[in-house]
Amino acid sequence: MSTALDRQIRPIYDALDTGSNKSAIVACNKLLKKHPKNALVQSLKALALVRSQKVEEALALCDEVLESKPTDDSTLNAMMHVLRGLGRHKDMIIMYEAAYKKQPANEELGAQTFFANIRANNWKSAQQVASKMYKQFQEERYLYWSVISSVLQANDRNTPAEMRTLLYKLALRLITSSSTPSYAHPDRFHLHLTILRELSEYDEAMTLLETPAGRNICETNLSCNEIRRDIMRLRGALEEEGKRAEQRIVEKNDRNWLEFLSVIDGVFSSLQDEPSNDAKEQCSSKLSNALELFTKISEQDGKKDRSGLLGLLELESRARKHGVSTDSTRMLHLMKQYFEAFGDKACCFEDLKPYLSLDGEDLAAWTDVLQASSSSLSTVNAVRRVINSHKLSRYNLSPSQLTVEAESSNASLYIKQYLEGLPLGDELPSTELQHVDDLAILAGNVFVNIWKMTGDVQYLYKAAVLLEFALGKSKQAFQMRLMLIRIYRLLGAPSAALEHYRLLNVKQVQNDTLSHFILSRCSTFSLASSGDLTYSTECLEASQIYISNSQETNDFVIRAFSAEKYSQIPQFITFEDWLENSLQRDITKLEYLRMRISHEAISSEVIDLELIELKFIFDRLHHDNRDFEILPNYQPKAVEDFNTQTLMFAKPEGHGWVWSFLKAYIKAFSQASDLDDVVEEKLLVGDRPQMSPDKRISLKERLSERLEEELAELTSDELSLMSYGDALADWLEPFHDHVRPPASVVLAEAAKQTELKTGIPLKGVDIVPQNGHVKKEEDTPPISEAPEALAKFFENMKTRFEDVKKATFPNEALHVATLTQEAFLLFVIETLRFKTPSVVKIHKLGNLVAKFKPIRSLAVGILKDMATSLENMSAQDGTSEKRKEFVDLCALECTEIDHDFIMNIAKKVTDSRKKVEEGVAKGMLKLCSTYEQ
Repeated sequence: MSTALDRQIRPIYDALDTGSNKSAIVACNKLLKKHPKNALVQSLKALALVRSQKVEEALALCDEVLESKPTDDSTLNAMMHVLRGLGRHKDMIIMYEAAYKKQPANEELGAQTFFANIRANNWKSAQQVASKMYKQFQEERYLYWSVISSVLQANDRNTPAEMRTLLYKLALRLITSSSTPSYAHPDRFHLHLTILRELSEYDEAMTLLETPAGRNICETNLSCNEIRRDIMRLRGALEEEGKRAEQRIVEKNDRNWLEFLSVIDGVFSSLQDEPSNDAKEQCSSKLSNALELFTKISEQDGKKDRSGLLGLLELESRARKHGVSTDSTRMLHLMKQYFEAFGDKACCFEDLKPYLSLDGEDLAAWTDVLQASSSSLSTVNAVRRVINSHKLSRYNLSPSQLTVEAESSNASLYIKQYLEGLPLGDELPSTELQHVDDLAILAGNVFVNIWKMTGDVQYLYKAAVLLEFALGKSKQAFQMRLMLIRIYRLLGAPSAALEHYRLLNVKQVQNDTLSHFILSRCSTFSLASSGDLTYSTECLEASQIYISNSQETNDFVIRAFSAEKYSQIPQFITFEDWLENSLQRDITKLEYLRMRISHEAISSEVIDLELIELKFIFDRLHHDNRDFEILPNYQPKAVEDFNTQTLMFAKPEGHGWVWSFLKAYIKAFSQASDLDDVVEEKLLVGDRPQMSPDKRISLKERLSERLEEELAELTSDELSLMSYGDALADWLEPFHDHVRPPASVVLAEAAKQTELKTGIPLKGVDIVPQNGHVKKEEDTPPISEAPEALAKFFENMKTRFEDVKKATFPNEALHVATLTQEAFLLFVIETLRFKTPSVVKIHKLGNLVAKFKPIRSLAVGILKDMATSLENMSAQDGTSEKRKEFVDLCALECTEIDHDFIMNIAKKVTDSRKKVEEGVAKGMLKLCSTYEQ
């Protein structure tokens, strides 16, 4: 490339780096007039077009560059970004393979070809490229690249089981062929051990581990030490491992809890399902030694470290489980000892929780210990001890102790002590948590539990007010915010819940683990149909992590390869897979779709795009990454946990919910769309996502399946919607199949539209449209009456709405109303094809279309009635009487939380209810007006 051209291209790079894509396109166009076949300028323009979302134009340029088979680094690098943006990883592989074939001595091209295969999860080809590079360049790392590629292929869920052992054997053969032993590098050593473990070659693994280098690596590398422990467990050497751990604890004062667990595992290693008397005696002997060791450590460490006492507790717990405990009072004594030593630590409750399954005299004695503990709140340590005492006591409460009176008394005590202990945190900066926060959280748990027992809304009001007050004192108390999000959603106050969610400042991967708190069934509260895109925007923002994952995690993997961090590579790939196939990702997608069709005009373009994406989702094997444990739960073990108690509509939203709604929408969109598999394959921009293995039945059969475990996650109203959707789809399917144009016609029309937009014909589509595709009149399916289930659904939902609109919370009414609206929109989608008069006339479907009108009129009439009722509810919720009712019910027995504060919370809740009821009503009327005819 000439120096002059270099200088002219430099501003294009600058524009792309600063996000000035429009300027980059203009600069590229100027250069292309002088150099129309310059591959680098073409690829840079394609990159700017991709970033400007002008995909069709970018595709044409991209294909032109690929046909020229570039070899220079600049063009290849630009094209790599273009192809990644388009999701065309296979084309990236082809491009680099062609360049490497032209320049086989170019080591950098070889590495980029390898990385292109890695980005596409094409492990087999990656292994072949790495092997070729090792033979050619004789660099040791390429051998290990080949080894890890074989391991990754073996771990791939699409690899047949019988192939996995062969792949691991191949990897072992490669790694042992190296002239340099694996223990020369910790990550190579880790990879070697991993392979030996998978092949059950434990003796060979121990030979490596017993070398001086192997011992040294395990001493200093946690990953290698972890796999060493696993190998010891698998080879049945728990006793040997226990002795080694004991030696480290004694000689090196090692307080790693894993070492203590190794000692405990070694103690009980001889006990099988039905152990002999000799085995029990042997275990008792080892148990005595371990007791002596841990007792000595606990006495030696005192309050400096918890390991010794926790070790004693775990020993006794397992001894009781195996029936070799020799002292019936030891567990109680150890728990008392632990509480006395560490009862002022925040971790006390979680540490003791596994051992709290007490009953009879033990439980009574333990309760006495807790009740006898000091109730002083004069110091921070004393506050922590009081809090732990309450948590531990509450955990073992029996159903007979959980009366409304007793729970009310508990709540009053927690609130009293919370307020009494607040002054201890007066000097804390605003970024710190208050020492007494857990007392407010305990009281919140109690109020929710009373609400579950009685159904009385005043206890949810009290929980909300108390937690809001506590948050005012401890602004960073995220657990309180999570509780309030759940409570406000139960109260039908979505904007109040969303306010707290946004204050959590959720970032990066937390969008995957925490967004379910606000986005679960959020379409119930969506005002998208009236033009308010608050929740739709929230869905889009929460989904950015998945876009970042597809763009960035691959780079982490490549960096790990470059740095030879083989222990990290499988973790990065697993992380990428878990995010790419996240259950929450697709829950959010479905909620966004349900809101989108209520906001945007329903058209064939929207239907086609959504259909392709939903079919990809349907073939995924989902991972549930949602975090529920982060929600503080201090409910007794005798009742449901706080998470279950505060689920909206008392139903989880998991795999079954996703599958059910996916099936409903794929059915509807498939029938309304002109895309079949042939058309879809031709028009697909990027690579088809990797499908889940073992899909033995067709898509149509899978869509028809209704499994009990899936339906169990649906509310009764959602179940009704599913049945309605099935009846509608079954009725109209023959008519859709009859009217749908052939693939050749669809592709020809797509080619025509693309050429009009870009001036370039659609690549690979040269099919001439057929002269008409109208089937003979006798082929037209017989016109049948609309299923009774359609009209019955709307009538039943009208009855349901009348029943639930008088409920304390508006949630049920909103749920019924939005599902009825959704059913109407599904009807619009399914009948969209038959709105074109020419289609109806040509195919003689006038009698069919005539049968749509009564259903449409019935649905519109019922939706308008629901909208009127919601407007009336909104007017009532906006009155001062409703706020006064809230304040009167929320009569907390303390002067610190005054009338004005409670009134502010009452206004927040009632205003939020008013807004959502009014917004949903307006949206329903707008949709009725849009689709009434």
